[in-house]
Amino acid sequence: MREPTRPLPPLVPLPHGGWRADSYMSSADYTIRGLGLVPPNNIVPVIVVPGIMGTNLRAKQKPRLGRIEDERNRMVGAGQPAWRPPNGDDEGLKAAKIWGRYTPRERQLLLDPSTLEVDPDGPIVIPKSEDGYVLTEREVRERGWGELYADSYGGLLYGLQTRLNQTFGFDEPGKKRFIQQHWKDVIACDPQRWGLSHFAPLTEDQLVKHAQYYFPVYAVGYCWLQDCKTSAELLEKRILEIINSWKRANRQCSKVILVTHSMGGLVARACARRIPDKIAGVIHGVMPALGAPVAYRRIACGTEPFSLNSSPLKKFADSKLAMILGNSAEKTTPVLATSPGALELLPNHLYPHPWLHVRVIRFVGGSQGANQAGKNGTYGYQTKPYDALSFPNANLQNPYDLYRDMKFWFRLINPELADPAGKYANSKRDGVVSAIKKATNTAETFHRTLGDYYHPNTYAFYGDDKEQLSFGQVRWVALQRAGSATALTPANLTAARYIGQSETGQRRVLVEGQTELRFAPDQQDVRGDGTVPYQSGAGPAGKVKQVFATEGYDHQGSYNNEDMLMLTLRLITKIVQEIS
Repeated sequence: MREPTRPLPPLVPLPHGGWRADSYMSSADYTIRGLGLVPPNNIVPVIVVPGIMGTNLRAKQKPRLGRIEDERNRMVGAGQPAWRPPNGDDEGLKAAKIWGRYTPRERQLLLDPSTLEVDPDGPIVIPKSEDGYVLTEREVRERGWGELYADSYGGLLYGLQTRLNQTFGFDEPGKKRFIQQHWKDVIACDPQRWGLSHFAPLTEDQLVKHAQYYFPVYAVGYCWLQDCKTSAELLEKRILEIINSWKRANRQCSKVILVTHSMGGLVARACARRIPDKIAGVIHGVMPALGAPVAYRRIACGTEPFSLNSSPLKKFADSKLAMILGNSAEKTTPVLATSPGALELLPNHLYPHPWLHVRVIRFVGGSQGANQAGKNGTYGYQTKPYDALSFPNANLQNPYDLYRDMKFWFRLINPELADPAGKYANSKRDGVVSAIKKATNTAETFHRTLGDYYHPNTYAFYGDDKEQLSFGQVRWVALQRAGSATALTPANLTAARYIGQSETGQRRVLVEGQTELRFAPDQQDVRGDGTVPYQSGAGPAGKVKQVFATEGYDHQGSYNNEDMLMLTLRLITKIVQEIS
């Protein structure tokens, strides 16, 4: 009969090439021995790179004090958390109340990128093991798991660590190996759940090669307010440190695999462009490859409270999220207007254009009460839509010129809202306007430099779900009453004077000094994941090995979807086959 055992945490590598097992003392009567599984000496670290707002941030522990820039955060003490997304419903409700009370000035001071750094001390959730695989918080915190938003990435980190490193089991009575159930599930997964009619099945021989490697899972966060180029340099540094740490432990380790979410894909692409030989492959999840119009919407109007086709519960949750992120331009602009990282999520020069529109719906009969659909209004009044302006266009081809322009009423940024804390008030140049243009220039340089580069061994999946409507376009829509004295033209709408904005994002403009129109942002209009529209998610098509159009999840929860986790496991195994 086989001797009873209890699982031990993963073994610790020693510099001479051996492994150390950590256990505890017990009485002589306790006869169950500790069982430590010795990993292979061939190491392929798997690194998870999160999306915007997915990294915990804190005030710098050692801020520099100088005449050029004071790095002390003026809202929290050194080393104190500044941004930790809420985990769970209860935390979410509390966070909505707290952030709902923050003024625009307080938001600007708290989320000042020059005062912030990655916070490694965020919560880590390690589920109770059902398969005997033991992890310790100390071990995974050393690998950066505490840097990431636990609700969005905890399941991914844990799932990768436990499943990648348990490929086969051994049947003692039958004296033969067997494939672990989670890999059987991957093998049996219907390709249609990955957006395909057919996908070459995973074979046992491929799993045999996979099992020759150990896959320690790391997380690398970054300050998502700063330029993605800076974040890419940080990722490069961490990759080299991780590889060298395993080499110092006398293990074979030369490449890593990157698993990215959203904005993390941009960071990883910029990093891979610098050190392609250190990366075995990349898996991008829901990356806004070409940018996302929702970034314009959130800066210009505040975070949208919900999508029209969401369930009542989802609408409630989204309204609370909007309170945290900022549900008005007054609250989002001070944080995002001078943040290169945020501006790098705007539709870039490769996004299909035009995507920004000005639409006027004119009443041709009846009275006010029609909706914005351009058909029969909610009260039966017939309306006629009129698309007056669209950008980018032949006269304004560069989207970054659109972002830099702060004079037109349909501008991205109102500089009067951008500096409530007076950070740039004493600037010798143009104050906050100069800071906005500098951040926009940085964003443009990043995207022009990155272009359509992808690591040669890249896979990507994105949301293409009609139940997760996203902004493929942004439309400013106004109603014009029948019999208005002003004939609207592209010229006089472009020249209209901005006279105010409501908390819900409506902009009041005066045309030819006599006709007031109120433009409101229209609703989401295309398939996607609720944040990234399908056309941006599909951006890597033709430039990477394979792209998967998938559905069944929202943007932030993409890796919490079991199908997407299985796809990620399948693709990692595919990448491993090419490692020599």
